[in-house]
Amino acid sequence: MAAVQPRTPLPATDHKPSPYTGPSRDEMLALRRQYINPGIFTFYKEPLPIVEGHMQYLWDDRGRRYLDAIAGIVTVSVGHAHPRIVQRVREQVGKLSHTTTIYLHPTIGQYGKLLAEHFPDGSDLSVTYFTNSGSEANELATMMARLYTGNCEVIALRNAYHGGLQGSRALTAHGAWNFPLPRPAGVLRAACGYCYRCPMGLEYPSCKMRCATDVEQIIEHEGPGKVACFIAEPIQGVGGVVDPPPEYFKIVYDIVRAHDGLCIADEVQTGFGRTGRHFWGFQNWGVVPDAVTMAKGIGNGAPLGACTTRPEVAKTMAQKHHFNTFGGNPVSMIQGLTTLEIIDSEGLQQNSLEIGGYLKERLLDLQKQHRIIGEVRGKGLMLGAEIVTDPDTREPGTQLADQITEGVRERGLLIGRGGWYGNVLRIKPPMCITRQDADFLIDCLDEVLLSVG
Repeated sequence: MAAVQPRTPLPATDHKPSPYTGPSRDEMLALRRQYINPGIFTFYKEPLPIVEGHMQYLWDDRGRRYLDAIAGIVTVSVGHAHPRIVQRVREQVGKLSHTTTIYLHPTIGQYGKLLAEHFPDGSDLSVTYFTNSGSEANELATMMARLYTGNCEVIALRNAYHGGLQGSRALTAHGAWNFPLPRPAGVLRAACGYCYRCPMGLEYPSCKMRCATDVEQIIEHEGPGKVACFIAEPIQGVGGVVDPPPEYFKIVYDIVRAHDGLCIADEVQTGFGRTGRHFWGFQNWGVVPDAVTMAKGIGNGAPLGACTTRPEVAKTMAQKHHFNTFGGNPVSMIQGLTTLEIIDSEGLQQNSLEIGGYLKERLLDLQKQHRIIGEVRGKGLMLGAEIVTDPDTREPGTQLADQITEGVRERGLLIGRGGWYGNVLRIKPPMCITRQDADFLIDCLDEVLLSVG
């Protein structure tokens, strides 16, 4: 299909992509189909080959440029192939590409120190275990909570996503991601604070926060009266950019701690300044967790995850041997360290606040013009727009959302899609996005919304 030229062109860039001489799109697809597990799916009806990236932009095999407004599924925080990261990773690989944590290497300690300095004063969140992914980090966090408290039950939220391993899959209460297999025992599911589609069928604020207070009933009736921990994303990502009422987490944290449990914030998508006003997503709700898990944007594309907790909780891991072959390796550490330095030195948290605020204002303007936008949600550069067929019935517009993501792709814009019904447009670009990029993004959406709505 021929590309559609949007009314507002992509902003100019000095970056010239290298001529692509590799396999064609059809050859790539044939290799995938023959040699790669079919569970590794592609997003678009006509799979998109991506062969080069620079900052907030990507190029396909034909040299066409796209604005990456989903950031490699919320992973590219400071920009594709950021020059500073490229230089430091090249230097590290040239000296030492791998050594395990059974030996000393300077970068892991330096990075752990800088990371600890980014947590709120007085939180004592200072000791980190590095992994390769968010799935691993979440399994590690719940294991430490069980060891520390001596309790077994873990509370996770419905509509949540915490990973694809056996343990983290048990925490993921989202049918599209759960295989028909037995889940590990000891996980209870609570209602999330999703006001637009309230799981209790109530209205905020007359609901008296039933979704939050019900956690106590779950602990007392479905468990033994005590819990190991509560784990939640400050803003649900895969679940459709669901941000709860302001008091939700405070109520739940108090209940969990009253029943001897720890509180874990899954910051895989919300951390590192993406939500704008605060460095961590949990800070938006005025709470301090006992452990924080992270991945994706922590390494700007490196296979890197982590769990940071208090020293007394971290000590539980010294009871037995525990080892991660690649966790904390020199290449991932230098990429993570450099990413964090760039977030600070280039003011990307502030940029998330300013450009994210501008984007949200423009999305709210689009909502006034297009009835199929049921709700606009999120903070900073973690935004979502829920698409419906009718704003009164709130019937999910799953097919409409699919048409929109395909339509903007034809115009040079890549966004994501999520939510229980697959009807939420996910807008989470690299944090280096500009105001001109934001205007291009909104104008693309406006054109496509006019055509499908």
